[in-house]
Amino acid sequence: MSALPAYASTGQRAWHYSFRIICGLIFFFLIFPILVILPLSFNAQNFFTFTPEMLTLDPAGYSLKHYEDFFTNPDWQQALTNSFAIAPVATLLATSFGTLAAIGLSQSHVPYRSAIMAILISPMIVPLIISAAGMYFFYSRIGLQGTYLGVVLAHAALGTPFVIITVTATLVGFDRSLVRAAASLGANPVTTFFKVQMPLIVPGVVSGALFAFITSFDEVVVVLFLGSAGQKTLPWQMFTGLREQISPTILAVASLMVAISIILLTVLELLRRRSERLRGLTPS
Repeated sequence: MSALPAYASTGQRAWHYSFRIICGLIFFFLIFPILVILPLSFNAQNFFTFTPEMLTLDPAGYSLKHYEDFFTNPDWQQALTNSFAIAPVATLLATSFGTLAAIGLSQSHVPYRSAIMAILISPMIVPLIISAAGMYFFYSRIGLQGTYLGVVLAHAALGTPFVIITVTATLVGFDRSLVRAAASLGANPVTTFFKVQMPLIVPGVVSGALFAFITSFDEVVVVLFLGSAGQKTLPWQMFTGLREQISPTILAVASLMVAISIILLTVLELLRRRSERLRGLTPS
């Protein structure tokens, strides 16, 4: 945040500090639930509340038993296996389709680009429950409901808009003369894409892939509609645990998912800065 100039008026100074306080309160509102979950996941008791031992920082009040339960319980391990089996494949499909769509829509000669773009990003605009219900009726007709392929395709459809948006944003600063220069030197379109265009847009592609992975890994509504007991993912298992049997293991799983999200978001920020450097911009 920029420093307040010396000639600022009283109203400007008041707004400057008020804005900082408002931003701090919003940040606290968003982060506080996460800060509560993390210590509770180490609770030595089977409760969702802070015990007297925890409040007094007594080591006896803390334990790793909920994390141990997660890594040893077959139900949680099956859900984890399903999540890591579905999310990477859905990410690969979403990244491939989204990248090709973004490159195609970046061409000025493509008709109805705005309408096509609106249709392609509609899964992130339409309420998820409506998309899930529509996918359920459609997939039931073609025999994909209750299958791994159906869940993977549904998650790929949800992740594709994120790839399209990030790759399209990267293509804004792309120099088209590089493609024309490669073509004038005899390179075919495939060679031009992999040798010239792809290296420059790869930060946007990877960023979109990470968003698609997070979308698939955290998604629960669609998999509840389309999946069966054999496709139970980690968020589905967490939802089931909250509804049927309250277990603090859910807090341990939530903490692990928060850690994964932080790592992925850190990678996204590093890729954003790299993309800005490649386009000759100063990273903010």
